[in-house]
Amino acid sequence: QESGQQLDAAMEGEEVKPPPELQPQAPADVTEATKAADAAQSTMHVQTLPIRAYLDTTVVPILLDGMSALVKERPPNPVEWLAAYLIKNNPQGRTPAPGAPPAAGVNP
Repeated sequence: QESGQQLDAAMEGEEVKPPPELQPQAPADVTEATKAADAAQSTMHVQTLPIRAYLDTTVVPILLDGMSALVKERPPNPVEWLAAYLIKNNPQGRTPAPGAPPAAGVNP
């Protein structure tokens, strides 16, 4: 019934305000929503890539950085050192991958 009254008012040339949920959002809300949408779309895009493109996009850059640092450092336990490097420099933060085992020495 309210929408019918708004339609009548609009037809008579009166100003009709949209309901609160349809009113323009504050710029900060729009920016946050845009970032969230971009992240979701990026995640969906990455999930549809072929295997090689997926690895080249997500893993290879940080892995090459880690391996370059590894050969400069030459630690006694290179695998453990590289694992620590990758965890420390993870561009996605410290979020564990779904289904990944917990890191050694970390109590879940």
